[in-house]
Amino acid sequence: MTVLVSPPAILDNADLGGDEALSILENALTGADDGELFLERSESESLVFDDGRLKSAAYDATEGFGLRVVAGETAGYAHANEISAAALRRAADSAALARAGYAGTAADAPAATNRKLYEEVDPLASPAFSDKIALLSEIDAWARARDPRVVQVSASLTGERRQIEILRGDGRLVRDIRPLVRLNVSVTVERDGRRESASAGAGGRAGFETWIAPDRWQGQVDEALRQALVNLDAIDCPAGEMDVVLGAGWPGVLLHEAIGHGFEGDFHRKGSSVFTGKMGQRVAAPGVTVVDDGSIAGRRGSLTVDDEGTPTSRTVLIEDGIMVGLMHDRLSARQLGARATGNGRRQSFAHMPMPRMTNTFMEAGRDSQADMIASTKRGLYAANFGGGQVDITNGKFVFQCTEAYLIEDGRITAPVRGATLIGDGATALTRIEMIGDDFAFDPGVGVCGKAGQGVPVGIGQPSLKMGGLTVGGTAV
Repeated sequence: MTVLVSPPAILDNADLGGDEALSILENALTGADDGELFLERSESESLVFDDGRLKSAAYDATEGFGLRVVAGETAGYAHANEISAAALRRAADSAALARAGYAGTAADAPAATNRKLYEEVDPLASPAFSDKIALLSEIDAWARARDPRVVQVSASLTGERRQIEILRGDGRLVRDIRPLVRLNVSVTVERDGRRESASAGAGGRAGFETWIAPDRWQGQVDEALRQALVNLDAIDCPAGEMDVVLGAGWPGVLLHEAIGHGFEGDFHRKGSSVFTGKMGQRVAAPGVTVVDDGSIAGRRGSLTVDDEGTPTSRTVLIEDGIMVGLMHDRLSARQLGARATGNGRRQSFAHMPMPRMTNTFMEAGRDSQADMIASTKRGLYAANFGGGQVDITNGKFVFQCTEAYLIEDGRITAPVRGATLIGDGATALTRIEMIGDDFAFDPGVGVCGKAGQGVPVGIGQPSLKMGGLTVGGTAV
């Protein structure tokens, strides 16, 4: 059963009233261009069932505020985990130093919205704690019974409810309650002394009910088991330049990391993106359309409003290969003469907002994955990815494949291990030769890091065929 919640406002339940908070904020923002008081109360729970027993059960509750004062390109920020008038005054005095000697004009407030992209539910309240443990135990037993080669199973449930309030100098108060859940399953198999592991997970902005239905968690177990068994038969990957076919869904993480960050407004404001100065120019092959959309109901990267109070929106970044847009927070939008797109995000009250992706994806084309494989004489089919490294300034990337296969004479043949994809995002975009008709989002497990801050994101793409990528391998 979904437990709906309507907790009291943070300001109403603290040693600080709304009128007093507004008065302190107004004084801090006098002469500044922008700023806000961001208040947060969050609760999270994490349960890990590993090797047949409950390994850990953690609960965390935090609350606090951050006060920001923006003057030109300078931002003063102070935060505290005590919501009180005294703490707010100290923070205001510190943050206001950013506007010393500055006289600006207050920016217009974000547009208002009445929409809700997710219900105000409490994942920590339902199912009950004992039921969650029983579910994880059932997942463990069911996974072990699926195949005699299973030697270890790890299953976890994580849930959180974040309540945020954003108070602006004009007195407007924006409130949002954000649920987020995730189920993850990892399976290790063994044959003839060789062990391989794989994992699968799913989640989104809702209660647990959707993802703990038997057909859903059993599907995650089967997917993790399938990948682990595939890797038992994998051979060492050959290295060299070859055509690569990417699977739909999660493999979009390559585009997210290698390309997406380059379309965040702060990098363009600083001139450090490989795509700086290319607005209106062709940056990708014809047919490539890339979008960031934080307004899709229930998705992991979605937000009703961003962490500055701006409603999220659909922002087209590349249209038919042409660069047409950027993701902006309020600061980068003002500096670049654009509109804020609802991409101002922060990890918590202890962090300043910055332009970040929400749900970033490439739209579908008209080609079938079967035709991509059939048209490839020698190449690699990368079905799933693990971690990777990217240099934002030049887009160079290295990504590890967790599930990959050789393509020989138009057919998928042996699974391979140790495959990595090496290249740079700007070049990779131009080498897309075929775009699939099988668009899919990732299952809801993405976390994106930037400047030490991690936020949940969504990723998606259709299958893609890319010509002439460098593949690193382990075959000798």
